Amino acid sequence: MSAHPKPAAAEPTSEPTRFSTVSDMEIQEVYGPVNVAGRAADDIGEPGAFPYTRGVYPTMYRGRPWTMRQFAGFGTPRDTNERFKFLLAQGQTGLSTAFDMPTLMGYDADHPRALGEVGREGTAVSTIDDVAELFDGIALADVTTSMTVNCSASIILAMYFAVAERRGIPMSALGGTIQNDMLKEFIAQKEWISPPTPSVRVIVDMIEFCAQHAPRFHPVSISGYHIREAGSTAVQEVAFTLADGLGYVQAAIDRGLAVDDFAPRLSFFFNVHIDFLEEIAKLRAARRLWARLMRDRFGAKNPRSMMLRTHAQTAGCSLTAQQPVNNVVRVAIQALAGVLGGVQSLHTNSMDETLALPSEQAVMVALRTQQIIAEESGVTNTVDPLGGSYAIEALTNRIEAEALDYIEQIDRLGGIVRAIELGFPQKEIAEAAYRYQQQLDRGEKVMVGVNRYKVEEKPSLDILRIHAEVEEKQVARVRAFKEARDQARAAARLADVRQGCRDGQNLMPLLIAAVKDGVTLGEVCDVYRDEFGVYRDPAWL
Repeated sequence: MSAHPKPAAAEPTSEPTRFSTVSDMEIQEVYGPVNVAGRAADDIGEPGAFPYTRGVYPTMYRGRPWTMRQFAGFGTPRDTNERFKFLLAQGQTGLSTAFDMPTLMGYDADHPRALGEVGREGTAVSTIDDVAELFDGIALADVTTSMTVNCSASIILAMYFAVAERRGIPMSALGGTIQNDMLKEFIAQKEWISPPTPSVRVIVDMIEFCAQHAPRFHPVSISGYHIREAGSTAVQEVAFTLADGLGYVQAAIDRGLAVDDFAPRLSFFFNVHIDFLEEIAKLRAARRLWARLMRDRFGAKNPRSMMLRTHAQTAGCSLTAQQPVNNVVRVAIQALAGVLGGVQSLHTNSMDETLALPSEQAVMVALRTQQIIAEESGVTNTVDPLGGSYAIEALTNRIEAEALDYIEQIDRLGGIVRAIELGFPQKEIAEAAYRYQQQLDRGEKVMVGVNRYKVEEKPSLDILRIHAEVEEKQVARVRAFKEARDQARAAARLADVRQGCRDGQNLMPLLIAAVKDGVTLGEVCDVYRDEFGVYRDPAWL
């Protein structure tokens, strides 16, 4: 007889256990051939070949690792410049810029509405000199730069191009991405100036300009990240993100642009949440669905027009203030899912981000997480190592099919702009977020340290604090800049921008000329408010 008696069987509960993903997609006990039967052989295909289920490049990370692009920004441009240089010295391979709320909303640091927010959750940028200081000492032609900004993106990009010109660097040599996804703002993040139609017009101006003058720069990063952070499911993240992309493509085609002239420079940005298999399948489904839509709906011929190349960031909404060191584990799981899902660049969140902007120590741990996956785990040795897994392929198929159903609903409503005006995606996300919160409250979903395995604890992390003198310094800097410029030239350039808003000129050349002559971000955004109007969320009307 065994010395270890067999434990008694657990008493059956009144409610059978329900196994589902974090998005509440029910999961079978086991998957097998029956779950992928009837699918065409080319649904999976080969890496680097249509429909790109297994990745956009044949050799993926064997050829080149993903770009490690840690999000950074706080205080003054000089503060963030120092963080950039620290990260580059630690092995980061691309820059990613966070801007403060006044910059994101189109206000200069000296505006009354900026009071108390300057430099708090990103770096403060109001003038071309701020951008010059932000990237001081960094070889812009040798590093790719990502900038997370939307309603004021056109002005920030104009400043970036003008700073490069100051240094003798042609726009054609610059590589990087600016988020610039206003449709996502109306759906989820809620940082806007003008209504959807003029907002899309400005984005198409940027797409057209970059296709002609900055072919290495991505003029829009179509973003599901904030859609997921707002509470969407994985399916909704894919569906609404791709629907936004379809809206931009259609608007550019309506402008008269040929799809293969601009589509290769569209990029994407996805969230990587905590449900490991669901997230891998989500990224594979998004690539396949986008490839088919670009080919079949828009007649794209260039393979690069059909490739969904994406940045990803681990899920901020999955991090907890309770037991914050646990966030290191969450981020590692999510980062591994992103890599196995085939992303082209990745940001890993820091353990302290629910408490404050990341400290230098925390951001280094986040970067080291990526480096350990890349250099030690071995998962980069094989392209799409989970391809062919019954569970992964079944989930990929399901997410693709359900996302396409949503896209077809949006088409029937008249397209994504009309759907946003009707509040359709906003309502779907709100309902999904509410269901998930109910599941957490009932204990059906677990957040370790929050609704299970709680402990009494005292704050144990040293967090980054932004002091009041940062704002005072930046306000003084902006006021001095405005006083020192040639007022007549600045006024004339701003009048040109206003006329361009009225007569349909491409705004990018006008903006570049304006920022060179001292026009500030807030002044251009005030013109946008005057000429295009200010958007009001239909949910609040």
